[in-house]
Amino acid sequence: MHTKYLFLILFFLVLLTPMDVEAQCAMCRAVLESESTGKAAEGINNGIVYLMAVPYVLVAGLFYFIYRKMRA
Repeated sequence: MHTKYLFLILFFLVLLTPMDVEAQCAMCRAVLESESTGKAAEGINNGIVYLMAVPYVLVAGLFYFIYRKMRA
């Protein structure tokens, strides 16, 4: 039983470990590789992170709202 919990904890730690991923569509990659300064690539990557974060914030807000309504 102790081994089962240890396995679950290790599984979630591996699952939650951040990984650096650099992937774009073919058109974006061609444009970004042709630029020498790398500012556009940094901007594209930051935009992807912001777009990815918005759904998580919305879902967290929804769960907080439901939690408050259920508690009252």
